Amino acid sequence: MRGKKAPKRKIEADPKFQRVDIAKLINKIMERGKKTIAQKVVYGAFEYISSKAKEDPIETFDAAIRNISPNLEVKGKRIGGANYQVPIVVIGDRKMTLAYRWLIEAAKARKGAAMSVRLGEELLAAAKGEGSAMKKREDVQRMAESNRAFAHFA
Repeated sequence: MRGKKAPKRKIEADPKFQRVDIAKLINKIMERGKKTIAQKVVYGAFEYISSKAKEDPIETFDAAIRNISPNLEVKGKRIGGANYQVPIVVIGDRKMTLAYRWLIEAAKARKGAAMSVRLGEELLAAAKGEGSAMKKREDVQRMAESNRAFAHFA
């Protein structure tokens, strides 16, 4: 590795709920620097949750992220000319990053509605333990579990 490690940037809380995790989701959704559009999508999804499911959107969001975030993942490692999928424990911010990534991918894969509605539906499904993002998490966990024999390479 050349140079020094990039410094961790401090992310400001979102303007409506004053929470850093929601601001990170907004930043992940944002494309081409259009933050106000990303904020409309996230806040629209929260309004959709409160109107359709009659639940607190913050609690639903927390439950969904808790359900989606993985405990294990696999990482490719080359040992003696062979590539092994080595299971590793996911720590810190990577859990949240993967959860946001899978949530947004699943919401974008849904068709036939506005992005805020799709994100709201995916959050509701994830809070119940269903949906595409949960399926992705279970696939990753299953892959790590099946490659447990290679854990000593970590």
